[in-house]
Amino acid sequence: MELAILDSAQGRLRLQLLEGQGIVWSLVAGFALAMVALVFSGVVSAQPLAAQAQKPSEIPVEAFAGRSQLNSAKLSESGSRFAFVVVEGDKRILAVHDSDTLEPLVAIDLGDREGFNWFQWAGDDRILISTRMRLTKLQYSAETKLHAFDIPTRQLHFIGFEDQGWEGDDVLHTDKHGRYVILSVSERRFTPPAVWRFPLDGSGASAAVLVQKPEKEVRQWFADDEGVVRLGMSWTSRADIKIYFRSGPEDRYRRVTKVKGGDDDALDAWDVMGIYAGRDTGYAMVDDDDGKTILREIDYSEGELGNVVYENPRWSIDSVVIRRGEGPVGVRYTDDEPRTEWLEPEMQKIQSKLEAALPGSRVRIIDSAGMDRMLVMQSGDADPGALYVFTPSRMSLDLFANLRPLVDEKLLSQTQAHDIVARDGTRMRAFLTLPKDRPAKGLPMVIMPHGGPYGVRDTMVYDDWTQLLASRGYAVLRPNYRGSGGYGEAFERLGDGQIGRAMQDDIDDAYDWAVTQGIADPARVCLFGASYGGYASMWGTLRNPERYRCGASFAGVVDWEDLLAYDSQYLGRGRIRKRWYKDIWTPRITGDDEFDLSMISVSDQIARLERPLFVAHGIQDMRVPFDQFEQLSRAAQSAGVEIEMLEIEDDHYLGDSAEEARFLKALLAFLETHNPAD
Repeated sequence: MELAILDSAQGRLRLQLLEGQGIVWSLVAGFALAMVALVFSGVVSAQPLAAQAQKPSEIPVEAFAGRSQLNSAKLSESGSRFAFVVVEGDKRILAVHDSDTLEPLVAIDLGDREGFNWFQWAGDDRILISTRMRLTKLQYSAETKLHAFDIPTRQLHFIGFEDQGWEGDDVLHTDKHGRYVILSVSERRFTPPAVWRFPLDGSGASAAVLVQKPEKEVRQWFADDEGVVRLGMSWTSRADIKIYFRSGPEDRYRRVTKVKGGDDDALDAWDVMGIYAGRDTGYAMVDDDDGKTILREIDYSEGELGNVVYENPRWSIDSVVIRRGEGPVGVRYTDDEPRTEWLEPEMQKIQSKLEAALPGSRVRIIDSAGMDRMLVMQSGDADPGALYVFTPSRMSLDLFANLRPLVDEKLLSQTQAHDIVARDGTRMRAFLTLPKDRPAKGLPMVIMPHGGPYGVRDTMVYDDWTQLLASRGYAVLRPNYRGSGGYGEAFERLGDGQIGRAMQDDIDDAYDWAVTQGIADPARVCLFGASYGGYASMWGTLRNPERYRCGASFAGVVDWEDLLAYDSQYLGRGRIRKRWYKDIWTPRITGDDEFDLSMISVSDQIARLERPLFVAHGIQDMRVPFDQFEQLSRAAQSAGVEIEMLEIEDDHYLGDSAEEARFLKALLAFLETHNPAD
């Protein structure tokens, strides 16, 4: 994969300085994207183009496509620079800016999204870039490589060996000055990995120093925050994991524990979050007795959990904010929306000041360079959001870019949270978005089940597709059916063996709730979703034509047995595959060894179709393979039923904004034909 350096065309608009809540903030369009002539063409306007629209329905579909055009913003070591990935069609651009002036410094063409994997800073002058190349048609089979980009010289260097193993980007430690990186990599394919120290000055593999020789059983290594390799893991043919640990560089490794494959609770403890020099204790996110995820200490030398560091009285934590060399400084959790609780008092003070300076919105510190510089994301359920650069020393908050420059939040719809009780008494959370300036009575509705299904959920964060449908006059209801994440292990486990059954009942019960409340017109409700949500929408349309007027799907599953066979290709052979069938697939998907999955598979039941159905699928989809779409087409033709079908030149995640817009326009045309909003 070749990476190209792009010329910069600078542009910047400073509007005014405002005093507010103790923070001086400057509205600065940091002209991130003009320099590469991408999605933000020209100077970023103070007035979004959507403001030209007089009503929500006039917001162009393109404004809701392209997902986020600015992704993965990260600060350099000192915070003097920041970088982010820009999306333009199928391409990915890595843009680097000065944190003080917000001026562009350099942009790197990363090629298409298939080739780019991730990036991270190494000091202030170098950026590590991981690239990938798919080896087979399997989604997870890829060769990864590591590169270092030097900003002052504009040079790109490969980091690794010419004939190395498939995984070449397992970074264990990065020098904070950007001089070297500690990398776990096999010198040759099909051999165990060793750990090497590679210089980042372009001197190449000949200057690499071996710091940990390969061990026959160990397949993954971990280093502490000073770069000393301290922990190794091996996998047995039974999918068990053996853990090896040492306290210091002069000590011998010893086996600490063996974790049986399928023991999720024990495996969670060994999802290593960080090892710290001079001590054997670290941190682990594990479930408590109620199935709620909490943060605890772990003694790596004994393989035992220690004190509770943080637990929310009601909610599972999603992630932990780690500060280099210090450990956890904050935790993130989600109630109806994502939140951060800082363990460090000074960070909590800053959070409060930022929230006061940006009232009525969700404020999230997404990255920080100690207390010197921070990247702040501001958004809301009816606000796509913006990226700010915050400098605590002078309490200045600079607006860098709006994430959806074509969308005016004044034309968007608010979202409400509701509790819905299912027919068996199970309580589920759901989110209702009403079309702007229309009474909540007898509305046309689209019910949108989320993907996943397990461990995933909807929240009150801004959602493009929800807002698009609401702008066209539809009420949108997103139920978190049983099996959804975030409400404890017990609620998630209620979904085991209930795909197409009780999980589908929950969606029907959400329909009943909306009708009983008088919000939805019972004769004007359609289903629409993507991935698993696409399956649930197709299946609901087949199963309950008395409820739903139509159904629409993107990348939905149509045959569960075939998806099982496809997924099993990732699992190798023998005992690991057998254990996966027994411990994961059967209880979660089938629920009963005797249950016939064809009874809930869309392609097998398509002859039952009575309502209009729209099905779209990406031809490059590797998660739910395009074969599923083709299978449904053949089944429908054989059964003599008509389905509106659309092939999209994209993958499962719709990263191409033009293709996403094409899909959304087709979806709207389908809804306007079969369930008009007016």
